[in-house]
Amino acid sequence: MRVVIDTDVLLSGLQSPSGASRIIVIAVRERLLTPIVNLGMLFEHEAVLKRPANLRATGFTRSDVDLFPDAWVGLSDRIVHRKPERPSVADPDDAVFANAAVAGLADTLITFNIGDYRLTDPRGGSLVVRLARPGEFLRRLTWRPSTTSLSGFLRRS
Repeated sequence: MRVVIDTDVLLSGLQSPSGASRIIVIAVRERLLTPIVNLGMLFEHEAVLKRPANLRATGFTRSDVDLFPDAWVGLSDRIVHRKPERPSVADPDDAVFANAAVAGLADTLITFNIGDYRLTDPRGGSLVVRLARPGEFLRRLTWRPSTTSLSGFLRRS
């Protein structure tokens, strides 16, 4: 299943030892979900993960986070935009995620902030992708991890 994972969900999945966001990130690692990414998304993920509060919450170092783009791209389908779709969404910072979802034919865009993806100008394109919060998305996913963990996901071996 092809998904776009908003930074808020990714961060939550890396911070929490349990919960829907954590299970979604584990499902990516287990290759049950294929995240769609673009360069703008990777820059945002890295910048957010490197914030001091987020480094403390995840236990990662800046060096660990430097490894993130390569690790995440290795699990993802990278979309290169020649002509972005540019749906007009309520939060302009989230347009990069909306663009990836549309261009990458995502099944679902997973976010805590559904309202940020509300179309502000329907003439500017349409967001023809399902939006779901992590818990809602997980209720539709039949797979569950057993003892899988993310230890080592960003750390050097």
